[in-house]
Amino acid sequence: MSGWASPLARAARREIFTTFAAEGRPLSPRELAERLEAGAPEVEAALRELHDAHAIVLTRAGDGIRMAHPFSAWPMGFVVSDDERLWWGGCAWDSFGIVAAVGAPLEIATRCPHCRAPLVYEASRTQAPDAPGLVVRVPRPAAEWWSDVVATCSAIRVFCSREHLEAWRAKTGEAPGDAVELERLWALSLAWYGDRLDEDWAPRSRDAAQAILSEHGFTGPFWALPG
Repeated sequence: MSGWASPLARAARREIFTTFAAEGRPLSPRELAERLEAGAPEVEAALRELHDAHAIVLTRAGDGIRMAHPFSAWPMGFVVSDDERLWWGGCAWDSFGIVAAVGAPLEIATRCPHCRAPLVYEASRTQAPDAPGLVVRVPRPAAEWWSDVVATCSAIRVFCSREHLEAWRAKTGEAPGDAVELERLWALSLAWYGDRLDEDWAPRSRDAAQAILSEHGFTGPFWALPG
């Protein structure tokens, strides 16, 4: 699927993801222009291509990279780290996505939105998080994720228990969404994000993405991607 974006856009994507994985930060458009030996207008157009293909998310002003799933350009409630590196995870799902993409055992730290207790757990590609009882709230149906993907990611949070999730919902009046056990989301993340650093990565078709969800037990209307 080499024709999904221009050669410059694909080269920009590789630079963006390689830098996020190695340094935990986004490249600026100026840095990209220097690395790719391209002009600012060409890089701006390439970034817009990637944004429109859902390969990255630009800032609201369109002047920088806000997210390159599973990486975030600034804090969103999850810190993912090893002994030498640190990343901002966009959500519970993306945090495991960093584990899947980087391919190393990592620690994930966040807080329960209800009681604010610190939650810390480790995971790798072969080791599920040893955190029984923790549950993740997915706030919106899959068909709505990209209507505001930053807001969607911001609300995919980990709770101490289903009881804490329900108490938080009763207090805030938030919609039910879906509650997912932490280990199930970890397994989904491996399949969803494991290829994100591949040099020849390309966006999945809607059917391919839906198949991954179904294979991991995420079925029904809530998990139906837009056609």
